[in-house]
Amino acid sequence: MLAVKPHFREIQESDIDAIGDLLTRGFQHRSREYWMRGLRHQGARTVPPGAPRYGYLLENDGVPVGCLLMIYSNKTSDGETVTCCNVSSWYVDPEFRNYAALFASMTQKRREITYFNVTPAAATWPILEAQGFAPYCGGLHFSVPALLRSGRNMMVEAVTPATLSVAGLPEADLGMLKRHAQYGCLSLVCRTAEAALPFIFFSLRKRRGFIPLPAMQLGYCRSIDDYIDCAGAIGRYLLWRGKPIVIADATGAVAGLPGIYSEARGRKYYKGPHRPRLGDLADTELAIYGM
Repeated sequence: MLAVKPHFREIQESDIDAIGDLLTRGFQHRSREYWMRGLRHQGARTVPPGAPRYGYLLENDGVPVGCLLMIYSNKTSDGETVTCCNVSSWYVDPEFRNYAALFASMTQKRREITYFNVTPAAATWPILEAQGFAPYCGGLHFSVPALLRSGRNMMVEAVTPATLSVAGLPEADLGMLKRHAQYGCLSLVCRTAEAALPFIFFSLRKRRGFIPLPAMQLGYCRSIDDYIDCAGAIGRYLLWRGKPIVIADATGAVAGLPGIYSEARGRKYYKGPHRPRLGDLADTELAIYGM
């Protein structure tokens, strides 16, 4: 029997090194630098008032024995600004696993918050559903958008952390693109006859056991329709940079974007008052920590 009952509290700046060690121990396929880089990004970003910056830890006798990273942000849903939380990496040392479910439930109790999980392992799907989560994304759509004839007259330009302005792009969108470029994402603006449209793409990294196809994940667009309209121009831009394949979240084959839909991976879950929008993975772990 454990001599001291563990308790949970918010992760503080002074806990970061210990959290990096804990996550490296729990996710042995990830390097410590991977976690520390992402934690530094979390430490530098703006969070909604009253939200924890990093998430929560489970502590026993002053030593972290578990943690749950939580990435809070404000998003727009049907014209309304809402607070969302990406429930990210979760690990508890084996001898404290009997506290893990309570730990998770106690950190996700605010009814006005929409909680979502964008990287759930298949083995955790039944657990999430038992906790009240529901799928909002069923799989992934793979396409080679450079083959589309659309967008011949559109211009595509990259946004970097040093970009000062983009004509026709609101400051909030520019700030988002610059922030994600700082994370290492590819931030683009596609200029149509009517507007300057923001897009973010994530690079796929080497995974255990195989090397991924030369592909990019669609990380942000204002709407899937915007992406379909610009897909040809963006696809040709990416093709010249050795990335012919684009992967997008979907619930089925995407009309107007020839390709292959698969439910083998890519399912995503949420619970709360606002269903997350497909095509918006901005300010999630996939951007801040990398894929």
